[in-house]
Amino acid sequence: MRDGILTIDLAAIRRNWSAVGRRLKSATECAAVIKASAYGLGSERVAPSLYRAGCRRFFVATVDEGLSARAYLPADATVYVLAGMAPGREADCIERQLIPVLVSAEQLQRWRQARRQAASAAPCAIKVDTGMTRLGLDMEEFEHLCAEPQLLLDCNPVLFISHLACADDVDHPLNRRQLSAFRQAAQQMRRLCPQIRLSLANSSGICLGEPWHFDLVRPGGALYGVNPQPGADTIVEPVLDLKLPIVQVREVSRPGATVGYAATYRIDRPVRLAVALGGYADGIHRIAGATGFGVLAGVKVPVVGRISMDSTIFDISAVPAAQLPPPGGGHIQVLGPSIDIDQASAAAGALGYEILTSLGDRYHRRYVGE
Repeated sequence: MRDGILTIDLAAIRRNWSAVGRRLKSATECAAVIKASAYGLGSERVAPSLYRAGCRRFFVATVDEGLSARAYLPADATVYVLAGMAPGREADCIERQLIPVLVSAEQLQRWRQARRQAASAAPCAIKVDTGMTRLGLDMEEFEHLCAEPQLLLDCNPVLFISHLACADDVDHPLNRRQLSAFRQAAQQMRRLCPQIRLSLANSSGICLGEPWHFDLVRPGGALYGVNPQPGADTIVEPVLDLKLPIVQVREVSRPGATVGYAATYRIDRPVRLAVALGGYADGIHRIAGATGFGVLAGVKVPVVGRISMDSTIFDISAVPAAQLPPPGGGHIQVLGPSIDIDQASAAAGALGYEILTSLGDRYHRRYVGE
């Protein structure tokens, strides 16, 4: 087989969701973030599996992702759209029962008008910016709306959220500043809407402790094997196994021979090289060429030379001859039990989220653990 093999363990994803849930205080519900096609792993397979495990709240990034989710999730699943909605998408949210997370007064105005025109009681969520300076009502805008609350009330908000900027660093002072700001805003919101639910914590925020949990948490990367607290013992397990097929093995004994684009790697001893199918177009980050590695027959084999768009070259000289694959066969593992997402991201100088979402469409995908 010339295609790389990407194995996705749905049972491991469910176990990670359960492991996150066990960290929560008893009244807190655990949702699942499935945006970007479940971080590249295939939301149409991941989300129904999580639903069967008991998850009922799902977060996507866009209205189109939400419409897709309605095709593979049961009708009683709640789907939130994190980035609000572009003008003209209000009807889609109302008709398909998507809950937009509104991030500006302008979006609130449009949502109120759309609800009136449709004579609908469709709910929304509201996001406040507590320190990330990204999406959300800033505090001044939020306080102005609370002073004249009819617009907020006319939008039927059922969830009030913010997002942590530095939760993967447990000692960062912004974590507590954001917690304090969110509590203050939540108090104002609950005076207007006593039953509204609150949500602050992402994957890393969950590990900060119960004060950050509130009513609903929104894990994403942790479900897919990314350690929510880098450098600490992880609470989640790997969910991926990625193997690249070896398409050629080369014996190189000429001193001074170079490998790959720009001749960045020079051979100074006889080596055995394996050319594997899969490169930066498939999520094998090019910068990992200096420190990247794979595993063949249980032996760690380093990347040599620059990673190309479609291929990566490994030095497999350390693999015993008796364990070498047959000509034109065999695979090198680049993600799996021996190389988790955190190790791969460290080698690439990338985030675990980047590794996941960069996985291309050219792999043969196998889902196990249904």
